[in-house]
Amino acid sequence: MAHHLDSPIARQDIRLDITDLFVFRGEIGTVFVIDVCHSIAGAIPSPGYHPEGMYEFKVDLDGDAVENVTYRITFDERDPAGKQRFVLRCIAGAEAVDPNAAGLIVAQGTTGEAVTTTTGMRIWAGKAGDPFWIEPDVLHAVGHAFQDGTVVELGTWTPDQAKNLFAGHTVYSIVLEIPDAELLANAGANRRVGVWALATLATDAGGWRSINRVGLPMIHPLFTQYNEDLGDRLNAGRPADDFATYGDQVINAIAGVVSAYGTAEDPRAYAEKVAHRLFPNMLPYMVGTPASFGFIEWNGRALTDNAPDVMFTIASNTPIGLGIGKGSVPSKPSKTFPYVPVAS
Repeated sequence: MAHHLDSPIARQDIRLDITDLFVFRGEIGTVFVIDVCHSIAGAIPSPGYHPEGMYEFKVDLDGDAVENVTYRITFDERDPAGKQRFVLRCIAGAEAVDPNAAGLIVAQGTTGEAVTTTTGMRIWAGKAGDPFWIEPDVLHAVGHAFQDGTVVELGTWTPDQAKNLFAGHTVYSIVLEIPDAELLANAGANRRVGVWALATLATDAGGWRSINRVGLPMIHPLFTQYNEDLGDRLNAGRPADDFATYGDQVINAIAGVVSAYGTAEDPRAYAEKVAHRLFPNMLPYMVGTPASFGFIEWNGRALTDNAPDVMFTIASNTPIGLGIGKGSVPSKPSKTFPYVPVAS
């Protein structure tokens, strides 16, 4: 569960619940993917994308944890066939932080159909298979450990009992591929970017309410499974403020688990280093390189990267494994656009 049903506010309308963010090298450029509306929540009257919401990919080009470019996607209501029209806007420069900025319309289309712009940018939105996997017993044990400051208690569970909670489930994906020249137009010589995704909902007062904010995977499963207030707060705010706002709470949680395991001479010093890796909560990526979300480096995130094992192990400073991997996902990603697994 990277962010699946991660907080009370996100559960209120799963069309705005971003389950995962992926950033990786595609056929022609950098690919950004978010998944929403997970089928594990059950049937809803109008699945897909919220017509009063905004879905945004935020890109920091200069390392200050403030977006320099926003790619914003909005959707119309579902038509009788279940299709939704969408509009993609690009907001660059100082206005990238403004949810009310008009930006530039760069593409329009309909769900289920790929659109390519004159500059080579490509976008697709539609129902897809979920490429993510999680083992529920390990997941919940990790959540308890980081809430209570204990080791991960698995009782009689063994890896041969592992199962993928999300096997056969579906999501609604938004896939955006941007040619390097366009993505880096305002980045100078810097090719390292920070990426996060945001889902917001229009308010009656005329503003926008942040529903889900996603950068690195597994932040919510680690720290908010049993702390729903923190889950809601992590979905608001902005990356540049993350360490000041949430640093102490996350440091305390990590230090408690590491102390219980006895795997660091100074658990709090270890926890501080990890918290500085987690915050600002952005997914780092070097444009033009293969994505790899691993123990040594976080460089984007491919659709089949094993984020749970990586994040659980780093946070606890001891090996934590799910006992399953990408082989537990029935529908496999494609090497060609739009890359996401076909919905089963």
